Amino acid sequence: MIIQKNSIFQQAYFVNDIEESVKKWSKIFGAGPFVFTHHHKTDRFEYRGTKQESDVSYAFGYLGDTMIQFIEQHDETPSIYRDMFKRGEEGFHHIGILVTDFEEELNRYLDMGFDLACRLWADGVDAAYIDTRSLNGVFTELHGDPNHILGEFARWRRAHEKFVPGDPYRLERVK
Repeated sequence: MIIQKNSIFQQAYFVNDIEESVKKWSKIFGAGPFVFTHHHKTDRFEYRGTKQESDVSYAFGYLGDTMIQFIEQHDETPSIYRDMFKRGEEGFHHIGILVTDFEEELNRYLDMGFDLACRLWADGVDAAYIDTRSLNGVFTELHGDPNHILGEFARWRRAHEKFVPGDPYRLERVK
């Protein structure tokens, strides 16, 4: 599978319980298997001009050609997630766009008048969340595309192609 650059490759949902959400999506839609990252830490982080980083966990899997991400925030620290959802609320949070020239694409959004809500560097990847809620009701994540991450995404996608509902819904992350 080839991921088209500058196209939506991911849909992300803010949920109260990533484990429960993965189980439901696996059973109902056949999504998965999912890779979990509990209490994710970044190498560099900025949220709306501050360095405060919330305590979040993620699960990533595929449904067809689309990566599905679930996000659970464990605290009340201000974040791009709490910008949209209070404790107990859930919903569609952002779309993800894979970009090759990260700085150029980020500047393109900023030049159009959108605000940079969050920027981070983790696992050798640059990512930024642009506040595009006035356009599409959700944030837009710009996600860099270094070869190591494209390889991981391809591995997750291949695992989905072989996935049968009822199979284990967890996929171990390659270290």
